[in-house]
Amino acid sequence: MQLPIINNPPSPGQTADALASLPIVSHQGVAPSPPLPVNAEEMRARGWDEVDIVFVSGDAYVDHPSFAMALLGRVLEAAGYRVGIVSQPDWHSCEAWKTFGRPRLFFAISGGNMDSMINHYTANRKVRNSDAYSPGGRIGLRPDRATLSYCQRAREAFKGVPVIAGGVEASLRRLAHYDYWSEKVRRSILLDCKADLLVYGMGEDAIVEIARRLEQGETVKDLRDMRGVAYAMGASETPPDDALEIPSFEAVRDDKYAFAEATKMIHNETNPYNAKRLVQWHDRQAVVANAPPLPVSQEVMDRLYGLPYTRVPHPSYSEPIPAFDMIKDSVTIMRGCFGGCTFCSITTHQGRIIQSRSKQSILGELEQMSASPDFKGIVSDIGGPTANMYEMKCTKPEVEAVCRRQSCVHPTVCKLLGTDHGPLIELMKDARETPGIKKVLVSSGIRMDLARLSPEYMRDLVQHHVGGLLKVAPEHTDPDVLNKMRKPSNDDFEKFTEVFKEESKKAGKKQHIVPYFIASHPGSDLHAMIDLAIFLKRSGYRPDQVQDFIPAPFDVATAMYYTGIDPFTKKPVHVASKLNDRKMQRALMQFFKPENYFEVRKALLKAGREDLIGGGCDALIPENPPPEAFKARRKDANARFRGDYVHGNDKADGKKKKGKRKQSRRAPGKGYRPDRS
Repeated sequence: MQLPIINNPPSPGQTADALASLPIVSHQGVAPSPPLPVNAEEMRARGWDEVDIVFVSGDAYVDHPSFAMALLGRVLEAAGYRVGIVSQPDWHSCEAWKTFGRPRLFFAISGGNMDSMINHYTANRKVRNSDAYSPGGRIGLRPDRATLSYCQRAREAFKGVPVIAGGVEASLRRLAHYDYWSEKVRRSILLDCKADLLVYGMGEDAIVEIARRLEQGETVKDLRDMRGVAYAMGASETPPDDALEIPSFEAVRDDKYAFAEATKMIHNETNPYNAKRLVQWHDRQAVVANAPPLPVSQEVMDRLYGLPYTRVPHPSYSEPIPAFDMIKDSVTIMRGCFGGCTFCSITTHQGRIIQSRSKQSILGELEQMSASPDFKGIVSDIGGPTANMYEMKCTKPEVEAVCRRQSCVHPTVCKLLGTDHGPLIELMKDARETPGIKKVLVSSGIRMDLARLSPEYMRDLVQHHVGGLLKVAPEHTDPDVLNKMRKPSNDDFEKFTEVFKEESKKAGKKQHIVPYFIASHPGSDLHAMIDLAIFLKRSGYRPDQVQDFIPAPFDVATAMYYTGIDPFTKKPVHVASKLNDRKMQRALMQFFKPENYFEVRKALLKAGREDLIGGGCDALIPENPPPEAFKARRKDANARFRGDYVHGNDKADGKKKKGKRKQSRRAPGKGYRPDRS
């Protein structure tokens, strides 16, 4: 089937329109609708004998707009469709997929709000001990590579029903990608899950268009002209003539330079106003990814967040859901991020164009929250991916239509970027003055280089919206590492800190900065981490938590990690890929903890920095190890012997094997299941 060539690209500022007909719902005085049905009894209670769409997700069902399952389900409901929710089903059989009978239109499949592998495993490939999106935080309620299992079970349940995959996991794996957990390049998820269509990015507009067109009698193949979708073609089919061909799966699997080049080409085609359709061959089969979806308008954003959510988990749950407890008193004011950080998937998934709600919509949600008897008056967060990008956009639409910059703020803030904090300042003022609201906190990330451009924003933020601690993410101190991250220089962080302290003093408040840094990011070697440790000591920062770099599929930093090459410059990049190197970098960031003594000492000796051992002013550790260091070393050795770690363990079940003294470093540990179907 030959698709038409796109001769008329969208005009600058054009937005998606499939949701334009959704009803406008006001927050004030509107009672929430009952949650969508999760079983046949609830379906029949609504007077339905069937559903149009069965939505399957790896997350617990929380009817709150921060959860994709709820937002997409409510959007379909508002468009007039009957939706059934299958949440965290037992994937060992297809019985759960038959809960509502045969869906009239299609199965909508999502692994959940997170990639299932990141949800399951730490940066050291150790099994996590909790799942924030499951009741009680319990693990094991979703499979590894959930999208694959869920799509396969949908096909088993009802032959011939279209299967549409979406969500973060599908988005980040739509083309050939490096998979950190199996340590290999995997082909497009479409070829493994056998979905008829894959929706990438934010899917509200696409899922409504799919439902309408299938209802009108079109086939799944007819939907291949949609924006924001990817699909696998048959061996005898010809890709569209206007598609940009990127290196094939075989090429990126066998040649790291080709992988880096493919990454560059993919990320150059992310502006929805000029992006080309992509095609990647997998042997004789082509996988096509159409141009990204258009952003949604402010009117549509208001409609999406004004739908009648109950804002609580489904009543069938008796245990708390950690992710809900974290966001239940927060308000999303925008989506998208033009920061373009190489280690972050937000730009890839939500897009670079900021899509903001109106002030009236946000204040209406605050009033609705304040009327709840469970609300204590404290708004835990008012923000989004980056809290201070609200209503910011390019001031020259004609330039935006042809722009291919990966970041609007790196290496410098673009002179065409509108950085006015005025609308956000006004919103924050009205939010904290809303009746029933005692305090409005900003807990989302803040782009510090943007914040410093507005003294008034800094003053308001510090005086009214910090609960004693403000979390920021400078990520590193080394200029080369920060450049590879697309983050501002460390000087910017220090200047931001000075302003924060000054404004806190003026306000008469004792408030502190809590900085977040990343260990083992591509480009970061021991010398860079030692410099970061010295900076932390001089500044008095003692991080409670350390974020290890995790190579998520599709990220630019992941391409650096796998290839050792910067995809855009093709220059070599240092990569800490060995577990021992990663452990040393992590320990250096918490050099002050006695249990890290031996790792820090090993790192300093390896880097030739013996001057930092002893009693010098910059010394990171004393000459002699404290007693706690010996205790921690014994505990770590015992844990390794039991098989609690993925690396350094040659048995999958944690039992000692006779006759084997040498253990394989790459053998999986207890609970590690990367290739489980």
